Amino acid sequence: MTDETKRIEEQIREAREAFEGRPPLDKWHPDLSGDIDMRILRDGTWLFQGKPLQREAIVRLFATILRREDDGEYYLVTPVEKWRLQVEDTPLLAHGLDVSGEGRDQVLTLTLNTGESLVVGAEHPLRMDSYDSGEPRPLVGVVQGLEARLVTAAYYELAEYAVASPDDEQVLGVWSDGQFFELGQG
Repeated sequence: MTDETKRIEEQIREAREAFEGRPPLDKWHPDLSGDIDMRILRDGTWLFQGKPLQREAIVRLFATILRREDDGEYYLVTPVEKWRLQVEDTPLLAHGLDVSGEGRDQVLTLTLNTGESLVVGAEHPLRMDSYDSGEPRPLVGVVQGLEARLVTAAYYELAEYAVASPDDEQVLGVWSDGQFFELGQG
């Protein structure tokens, strides 16, 4: 095994473990405390009382206690409080793409605007959606009902790895972690 292969395997292992250190939001079920004057803009900017949060560490902290519930709403959750906030599009953005391997053995790793990395696969599936305008909206599942939208540059980079589906040559998609994720018609 080469040093480069070892480095890549270590990065993939770290990305898989990245979310294990997050708080156990699935075990916290406080009553709704109310609405908080916080909004996450489409470009990933977090606003509090209409002003951008200046400290990246605060945004990263809030991102770890953010979840989307079955009602489609987003909440900041602690063991004793639950605050609803507004999200224009998705609360997280995926802006970096790292690719290792080829074909069915390919592994795609995305870096989020929070600095975290995740491996596209069963735990973090990639799916295509679109805006009302028809513009593509590539999304990857993160945790707690959250999704990250791939920014345009990451989506174009991802498209470079598109291949025909093994089931239908008219469908294009990408392989990652042993799974095929459809991107659209060829």
